[in-house]
Amino acid sequence: MNTSTAAAPTAAVTEDKRRRPFVRLLETPEVGVVAACVVVFVALALDKSSFAGAVNLQGMGFDLAQYGLIAIGESLVILTGGIDLSVGALLGTSVILMSWFDVRAGLPPVVAILLTLLIAGAVGLVHGLAVTRLKMAPFVVTLVTYTVAQGVTLAITSGTSITGIGGTFSDLGQTYVAQVPLPLILFVVVALVAWFFLERTYAGRQVYAVGGNPEAARLAGIRGDRRVVSMYVTSSLLSAFAGILVLGRMGVGSASGVGVGWELSAIAAAVIGGVSLVGGQGRIIGIVAGTILLELINNGLTTLQINPNYTDIVLGCVLGLAITADRLRARSIARRG
Repeated sequence: MNTSTAAAPTAAVTEDKRRRPFVRLLETPEVGVVAACVVVFVALALDKSSFAGAVNLQGMGFDLAQYGLIAIGESLVILTGGIDLSVGALLGTSVILMSWFDVRAGLPPVVAILLTLLIAGAVGLVHGLAVTRLKMAPFVVTLVTYTVAQGVTLAITSGTSITGIGGTFSDLGQTYVAQVPLPLILFVVVALVAWFFLERTYAGRQVYAVGGNPEAARLAGIRGDRRVVSMYVTSSLLSAFAGILVLGRMGVGSASGVGVGWELSAIAAAVIGGVSLVGGQGRIIGIVAGTILLELINNGLTTLQINPNYTDIVLGCVLGLAITADRLRARSIARRG
């Protein structure tokens, strides 16, 4: 009697151990979005042979690099419990600043790039200090920068494009390495560095701690303010870095629509990839997958010749489903815990 009674719990524990890895896999936020990427890609490739062609894939590689860089920067800020609404506008301003430094001021392209990165870093520093020292809401601080950046762009250009950009920019924005766009390779490198930082370093784990529970992180001796500031600076730098690639691809410093609305795509990629809007949860693999899914949908709608006016509707629905799934998954894990 006692032997059979003891055997039953043992068998249950063994069965639970067998199923636990599978259950954990299903509860991983990245699984759904990665599966969605595969399904969408296969469906579009079967419907339109040109979708999986080399030319179209290369074009998606360029787009993915641009959106992906600001998505990573945005996600790093969200992980701390903040938000950065300025990433798109700052990208557009960076394009104009580099163009102006290069063409109007006559500075070498490398100097123009360094000055722009310095300015972008300073903007990120202001964001971080305003949030940590002045306790201002991240939404308000970055919204101010969003507005100012758009005004600066128009003030410098008066609404006209700056032409005559140096060849260094096109070398960065249009070069291929073994038929793979250089911007895509740079994006992969940045993603790997961000993954290593978050997953394999003590400072990266502190970012999660600060975003998940700021008070507990403070009591544990973590310098939360320093981590928050550094993430805002990184976000702004990545926006300027993406601006380098955009300028190189366009070949002109355009003031019309560059970066407008891109912050929404960055936030959408983060949330779709499993980053919690309250901070402390999310991984780089999910962010990359979320960006890929958005690019597949955008490019797929274009390939299928769907009315562009419906693109935002589709993307909005995808974002809504992602947020709903995130909440349902969080509630399920909380009940299990």
